[in-house]
Amino acid sequence: MQPDSGEPTAQACAQPKTSASKPRPVATGTPVGEKDGASLQEGVAGGGRVRAHERRERRARRRRVAVPTLTVACILALWQAVVAFGIVPNFLLPSPVQVVYALVADASLLAMHSAATLTEAALGLVIGTGVGFVVAVLMDRFQTVSLALDPIVTVSQTIPTVAIAPLLVLWFGYGLAPKVVLVVISTFFPITVSLVGGFRSVDPDLIDLMRTMRASRWQIFWKVKMPAALDQFFSGLRISATYAIVGAVIAEWLGGFSGLGVYMTRVRKSFAYDRMFAVIILISVLSLALMGLVDWLQRIAMPWKRAERKED
Repeated sequence: MQPDSGEPTAQACAQPKTSASKPRPVATGTPVGEKDGASLQEGVAGGGRVRAHERRERRARRRRVAVPTLTVACILALWQAVVAFGIVPNFLLPSPVQVVYALVADASLLAMHSAATLTEAALGLVIGTGVGFVVAVLMDRFQTVSLALDPIVTVSQTIPTVAIAPLLVLWFGYGLAPKVVLVVISTFFPITVSLVGGFRSVDPDLIDLMRTMRASRWQIFWKVKMPAALDQFFSGLRISATYAIVGAVIAEWLGGFSGLGVYMTRVRKSFAYDRMFAVIILISVLSLALMGLVDWLQRIAMPWKRAERKED
């Protein structure tokens, strides 16, 4: 007999019921594992770029030290060879070894004279920087003052310091005053010119923006003009540092009781050329030391310059 059509068959019970569920969505984005791998690769690549940049910086620093050192060594070797082979008579040009011996033999005396010269140069540089700063601010603030002082500032540098020094000795005597005054005259011009140029190089739009924000003249000066002029100011200060040593030595030539200029006059009269070269080298070392001090001050006053170098 045929089973009743109302009862389910075994085949019907065995077959699973198919639900009308929605189809599963298909993932179209990047899998999580691939995203993590890409991020890891980007981090590794970024770290590699940083390390490569650090290696380039180390090579550049080594090159900045190695190239000048090799240049000086080659010059000294050539100098020694010229004297050793008799190309230039030894009494006219002492060898580097003789100059070193002279430095060692007169070390205590040179230290005493160096202290006197550095004192004169430091006092004159500080005063000259202050005078130059005040003059530059006045020239930037008042157009009439700029027109009046600009020719005087320019003419002050056309007169040789060797011509001014005897007058200063006659006016102020043989003490500290004529040396300091000559250093002030020699150093304030680079400071003034560099600061005036820095103040005038400020973008006028920045000044207009500060004025729209109701900033005072004092705030505009310290927030906009002074930071913009710092780079040129330190360039002028670096030049003034070398002028300070040279100006002090020139003033000591013409009159004084101590200082490297006095020492040079004495050894010149005794024809001690090895000591002459020794004091010349010492003057160069002192000038380089002052320039290094200025660079150190610039790094402290302008920390953003180091950040810019690192980004480059």
